[in-house]
Amino acid sequence: MKVSNWGNFPSTEATVRSFATPEEAMQNMKTTAEFIPRGLGRCYGDSALNANILSTLKFNRFLDFDPENGILHCQSGLSFAEILDVIVPAGWFLPVTPGTKYITLGGAIAADVHGKNHHGEGSFSHHVQFLRLLAPDGQIYQCSRTENADIFWATCGGMGLTGIILDAQFQLKKIETAYIYEESTKAKNVDELYKLFEGSGHFTYSVAWIDCLAKGKGLGKGILLNGEHAKLGDLKTDKQRQSPLVLPKKKKLIVPFKLPSFTINPLTVKAFNTLYYAKAKSGQHQHVIDYDTYFYPLDGILHWNRVYGKKGFAQYQFAIPPKTSYEGMVKILEAISAAKMPSFVSVLKTFGPGETGMIGFPMEGYMLALDFPITDRLFPFLDKLDDIVLECGGRLYLTKDSRMKPEMMTKGYPRLPEFLAVKSKLDGGKMMQSLQSKRVGI
Repeated sequence: MKVSNWGNFPSTEATVRSFATPEEAMQNMKTTAEFIPRGLGRCYGDSALNANILSTLKFNRFLDFDPENGILHCQSGLSFAEILDVIVPAGWFLPVTPGTKYITLGGAIAADVHGKNHHGEGSFSHHVQFLRLLAPDGQIYQCSRTENADIFWATCGGMGLTGIILDAQFQLKKIETAYIYEESTKAKNVDELYKLFEGSGHFTYSVAWIDCLAKGKGLGKGILLNGEHAKLGDLKTDKQRQSPLVLPKKKKLIVPFKLPSFTINPLTVKAFNTLYYAKAKSGQHQHVIDYDTYFYPLDGILHWNRVYGKKGFAQYQFAIPPKTSYEGMVKILEAISAAKMPSFVSVLKTFGPGETGMIGFPMEGYMLALDFPITDRLFPFLDKLDDIVLECGGRLYLTKDSRMKPEMMTKGYPRLPEFLAVKSKLDGGKMMQSLQSKRVGI
């Protein structure tokens, strides 16, 4: 069957198998020369693609939930959406979440996902107490910061290349309501946006939308959205107060088929950006919104990736350190604007310091995520952005990558030799491989 991930680029013919027990997973490993585990396929490029794919979706049980202390233990194929349905009514929330809840726990660990709270609370691995890994050598390793620590840090952010994550236990976050207190502030340009971020460190959550086609005095204009989990006293309506931990059901929009490839172009993106920015009120404004609206706005549109058409799209997500972040961000925004490369989704966040996996993405500084439709001009243009990112001491996010070159991987991830040493110990026969790992040389 033909398989692609969320960007619909690239696609490959693959044999897809699944397992419901560790024994079935072991049997699959014995009969397959090479493969990659895959959950819901929400990585954007080719990191969960191979001619042989082992799906984790049938390995999706809750194993233990301590509602008093907020500790959850579950199998790797369980999705964040399924987890939220159980923990939110009990007064708990995910410690870290990316911009979609349609990912699996195993995928979250393999990508070491980050969220709008990285500057204060780190990536998902910071909250994992232990995980169990079925390695290519046939052993099941229980791993944590103190037990098989090298395997733990190679697996967190290791893109599924150390083995099959079977299950994990992690700490949840206590909440009073299923709502977010949001403070939105409009910024005229990238200078204002950086100043707003610098003054927002006390907020748990921070993220900004950017108009990447703006230029001149408006270069990098955007809207900063800060957030906190709303307290009971923050709720505004009787309906919210009656069931503070239960969200009303909402109808989802759906993109029923892949739109023509020309749908996303400089004119349509510029029109959207102009309307979106104009709609936002000047100054600072406060709202109380449900957690779905704040964390997962695009999840409300089923199959939204189809708007990019049959050719698909590539996400370009990079991080650059504090000392060079402003200069680098300006150079990249100027390059995008000058080239008129339309990014329908453009998101800016800050990363804080702290531990991460051997090839984990987060690094202290700023992160920008851009979605570009696949065109003949795109990859040569992204090569130029690579030069700026490397010049600034930054790196690209493997989870969203579909075209990184080996030298970009080597220069961007200085702990790569450590990772390769652990992988070699567990996987001397190079059983765990993806199209991406072959492309970037790992």
